[in-house]
Amino acid sequence: MERVSWQPLALLLLAAAAAVASGTEVGYDGRSMVIDGERRLLISGSIHYPRSTPEMWPDLIRKAKEGGLDAIETYVFWNGHEPRRRQYNFEGSYDIVRFFKEVQDAGMYAILRIGPYICGEWNYGGLPAWLRDISGMQFRMHNNPFEQEMETFTTLIVDKLKEAKMFAGQGGPIILSQIENEYGNVMDKLNNDESASEYIHWCAAMANKQNVGVPWIMCQQDQDVPPNVINTCNGFYCHDWFPKRTDIPKIWTENWTGWFKAWDKPDFHRSAEDIAFSVAMFFQTRGSLQNYYMYHGGTNFGRTSGGPYITTSYDYDAPLDEYGNIRQPKYGHLKDLHNVLKSMEKILLHGDYKDTTMGNTNVMVTKYTLDNSSACFISNKFDDKEVNVTLDDGATHVVPAWSVSILPDCKTVAYNSAKIKTQTSVMVKRPGVETVTDGLAWSWMPENLHPFMTDEKGNFRKNELLEQIATSGDQSDYLWYRTSLEHKGESNYKLHVNTTGHELYAFVNGKLVGRHYAPNGGFVFQMETPVKLHSGKNYISLLSATIGLKNYGALFEMMPAGIVGGPVKLVDTVTNTTAYDLSNSSWSYKAGLAGEYRETHLDKAKDRSQWRGGHHPGAPPLHLVQGDL
Repeated sequence: MERVSWQPLALLLLAAAAAVASGTEVGYDGRSMVIDGERRLLISGSIHYPRSTPEMWPDLIRKAKEGGLDAIETYVFWNGHEPRRRQYNFEGSYDIVRFFKEVQDAGMYAILRIGPYICGEWNYGGLPAWLRDISGMQFRMHNNPFEQEMETFTTLIVDKLKEAKMFAGQGGPIILSQIENEYGNVMDKLNNDESASEYIHWCAAMANKQNVGVPWIMCQQDQDVPPNVINTCNGFYCHDWFPKRTDIPKIWTENWTGWFKAWDKPDFHRSAEDIAFSVAMFFQTRGSLQNYYMYHGGTNFGRTSGGPYITTSYDYDAPLDEYGNIRQPKYGHLKDLHNVLKSMEKILLHGDYKDTTMGNTNVMVTKYTLDNSSACFISNKFDDKEVNVTLDDGATHVVPAWSVSILPDCKTVAYNSAKIKTQTSVMVKRPGVETVTDGLAWSWMPENLHPFMTDEKGNFRKNELLEQIATSGDQSDYLWYRTSLEHKGESNYKLHVNTTGHELYAFVNGKLVGRHYAPNGGFVFQMETPVKLHSGKNYISLLSATIGLKNYGALFEMMPAGIVGGPVKLVDTVTNTTAYDLSNSSWSYKAGLAGEYRETHLDKAKDRSQWRGGHHPGAPPLHLVQGDL
């Protein structure tokens, strides 16, 4: 038998291990990101790990790669990872290391947007509400309490990813990191320019101190740009945007593929042709890295549902829909564009370029040349007419309205952003669906409101009406305000409540007497509802609810919620004057609902006997939802 030597195999394994250990070197110049010494044209897409399930991640990432993407981008969700101070969650959909390992296993790069303020249509833009409890705290300003907490969390995330060897220099997929988010949009609205400037420069210094081995970016930071970061663009179009410095590449961190859904508003739709136009224009004008926001939007699980009245769906009209299905023709049309752009990578990043306007600034030809090769873009920004453009070789090309033609050899059009060649998805109803739904068995558990119908038990009492977010610590969307009063005889009144909450339910002596909600965008409203008091002690229970917290704008954390200050009063129905002002009565406070404490939504309720149901064609009767009072 022939003896087999294992030495060559062992040497190969050692070489492979050394290559992994050496990692990937990431840098940049004025034309592009530079990876292991090579300029790279990169196309990325946003997939946020908490907006899908770990079981979905491999399929989503695979489809993104097959769609022509090089990288996956995600925010980091501070209030999801640290819902209570120094109590951390890195499990399930918050297993950030597992997510990046899935990206790595797919052979893709990753972009880490730590923030930790992220906006993202997410409660408080990702900042935990418990920050408000810290003395001297000012969000996103130059003050020690905020900067200390921000650095603590940023360091936690960085160390966790370093330990898992997720940064490029360690052999991992992460090639870029972001600190802060769209701060340039609010700097001049914070009423303290010096503090804002000191803060953003502190952010850059703190980030670079982390030694992650990859560049740091700041999006929408065109003014007062720290010297050691790359500023980038966000928006529907970024072809007319250029960084302030010539030594950094042109990067587009958010190309909005659609928009978020809002209650009572029509679904937003952005066409495949328009997105393709924006991408082609970006790379025509020296763009080097573009990221789709979102490539897969997913779902806002639980109560972190973004700003008020954002729906739980974060579909975003993205190339992959809320459930991870391919949305055609958007997915395929962009995939075709990616393939053409990748074929031109070297000439676009190394070639000389010349822009020529063709008689009108709305029509431009860009010619890239390298050695004996050339590549051309012809863009037509007229939105109502096609144009004829004749190139140097005498050939005339018809360019449709609002489109870009790409000619990798300056002779033949390989792609036009307005001409879709991929298939279009059509949603059809599958036969037999009715029989499946008819056989479903629904069950429900009534919410037990009895414990909240008096003011005798609560977390604490106060002779004033408090602000909801600070009082509840944002551990629930619900806060009970409860009081009582002695009354002689029976009388009718109007219960008047002034609130900055989003929803309000009023109970008197255990009976639901009124409900009201704020119109979209306006978070101050009054509820007036008739009530009848009996002789003796009467209980008034007010349930205030928020539907997500504000997540964007200057000083957004200062917007109050709940029945802060009131007034709450009983109005005489005859004279229309205040009979009882309850605003400074003794109020008992309790956050949450009984079902939340039992974790019914997680099916953890031990006593299954309370569940009701069976075959039911619709929702249970309202009195069962409210509970038998």
